Amino acid sequence: MLRVASMLYAIVAPTLAGAGVIAVLVMGASGVVPIVAAAAAGAVLALPVSYVIANKIVS
Repeated sequence: MLRVASMLYAIVAPTLAGAGVIAVLVMGASGVVPIVAAAAAGAVLALPVSYVIANKIVS
């Protein structure tokens, strides 16, 4: 299942990071720190999301 989760992470992480960056830009924050923080938060949030999706696919 870790293999499936790893493949899913490669798709889910950029998607969530990009959504976070877009949300920050829409809110009007144009500094480097909020953009990088949103991208990092999306990448970290993608870990459990990928695991849950992999668990549903495998079982």
